[in-house]
This record gives sequence, structure tokens and C-alpha cells, in this order.
Amino acid sequence: MIEPTRDNFLRAAIEEARIGLAEGGIPIGSVLVIDGQIIGRGHNRRVQNGSAILHAEMDAIENAGRLKASDYRRAVLYSTLSPCDMCSGTSLLYRIPKIVIGENRTFQGPENYVRSRGVIVEIVDDLECVSLMADFIQSKPELWHEDIGQ
Repeated sequence: MIEPTRDNFLRAAIEEARIGLAEGGIPIGSVLVIDGQIIGRGHNRRVQNGSAILHAEMDAIENAGRLKASDYRRAVLYSTLSPCDMCSGTSLLYRIPKIVIGENRTFQGPENYVRSRGVIVEIVDDLECVSLMADFIQSKPELWHEDIGQ
């Protein structure tokens, strides 16, 4: 059953998370939306690319390409999991005004700080996002702990 609060952009982020999982990576997905259009899609590629920093949000922002400051200020960043300090900082740097988070039960980034900087932070608490992470952490706890620096 599809939850009534889930929108097409969160679904796209979940699709990205599933792609990452299928590639052997961590199932976190993200999309960057401007004016109702997805302009960047990404998923956590740390494992696949041997990267220290390629979280889903960073991948989506990178895949959107070089944008004007005015573009970022109309953007919404969707992520299946609460963005970490690095990804939240990138959102603040580019002044992305809204972040929609699929779930923050598994991990909670600096949401209060991001809000204090004027960003709208919406937590959907999507059960599919929760399930993706719970299943992954149970099967590959070492990758999860590596990803969050533990």
C-alpha cells in the first residue's frame, strides 16, 4: 500500500536507494528538484566508487551539474535518510531552502541546526525507507558503521 504522504519525488529517491542496494552499496537515495522537475538523481556510491564522500545527497547535487545560486534557492532536496553533517552543510552552502527526509529513525543528522538556519525540514517517516535501512543494517552492519564513521 502506498502511503498518502509519499510523493513522486520521494518515490524517485527510493528508486535511487534501491539502485544503490542492487549495486552492492548502501540503500540511500536522493533527488534534487527545482520548479517541480528532478534535475539531479543520486544514491550512496561510497562502496561502488571507493569514495569517502559520495553520499546520496552529494551524488544528486553533483549529477545536477553546475547551477546558478538562484536555481538552488528554488530547490528541494529529497533524501530517503536524514542527511549527515556533510550533506546538510552542502545544502546550507547552496542555500537549498527545503529538505524532505524519508526517515530519521535509523540516523538523524543535524536537523535542528539546519532548521535554525532557516531551512524547512520535513520528516515523512516513510515505512519503506525505514525497512530498507533496517534490512540493510541487519545484513551488513560493518558497511553501515563505516558509512556513518563508527
